[in-house]
Amino acid sequence: MLSGSDLSGPHTNSSLFLREEKMEALPDATAFATKVQNTLIQYHSIDDDKWRVAKKTKDVTIWRKPSEEFNGYLFKAQGVIDDNVNSVIDHILPGPCRLDWDSLMTSMDILKQFEENCCVLRYTTAGQLWNIVSPREFVDLSYTVAYEEGLLSCGVSLDWGEKKPEFVRGYNHPCGWFCVPLKDNAKQSLLTGYIQTDLRGMLPQSAVDTAMVLLV
Repeated sequence: MLSGSDLSGPHTNSSLFLREEKMEALPDATAFATKVQNTLIQYHSIDDDKWRVAKKTKDVTIWRKPSEEFNGYLFKAQGVIDDNVNSVIDHILPGPCRLDWDSLMTSMDILKQFEENCCVLRYTTAGQLWNIVSPREFVDLSYTVAYEEGLLSCGVSLDWGEKKPEFVRGYNHPCGWFCVPLKDNAKQSLLTGYIQTDLRGMLPQSAVDTAMVLLV
C-alpha cells in the first residue's frame, strides 16, 4: 500500500501521497507516476522568494522550505554538471551507475518493472552522522520522462514488501531530478533536484534536518 508519514504537524495535508492505498488497486501505474511527475513540475515552478538557502558551495546551492507533505522540509539542490543529459540521468536512474558513485547507497534491487521507464525498487543506505542516523531502507516507485529538452527522473515511496529488521524503513515524499542542457553549452547540464525524505525512527528533528542538508 502507499503509506505517508506517521508524523503530524502544521505542514501535513491529505494529498494522494499521504493516504494509504494498495499499489495493486492502482488502475494504471503510469497514471500514478504521471501524478508524481506533475507534482515535481509544480515544485519546479515555486517562486524563488519562497526558498531559503541552506547550504552553498562553489558548485552546488541547496535551498529549503517547509514541506506540504509532512512535518519536515522540501529541499532544492542545483548545480552545473560537465556532461550531457543522458549521461547524467544514467547516474541517477536505478542501476549500476548509481551504485558506482553514490557512496551512501549500499544496495539496490528492482522489485517490479512496469515499463522501461517505470519500476519499483528497494535500496538501502549507510548510517550517517557517526551512525546517529542508522542504516535506512526505501522502496520507491521510479519514473523517468522527457522534460523540455532534457529529462525528469522522479519518484515516491511505497509500503511494499516485508521490511528488513536490520533497517529502519524511510519514506521519500514526491522527489526527483530535472536535467536539461545549458542553453549556451549542450555538453553541460543544469541539474535541479527536489528531495523531501522522512527518515523516520526515533530521531530528534534537529538531527534529521542536519542529516538532510548533508545528504542532499
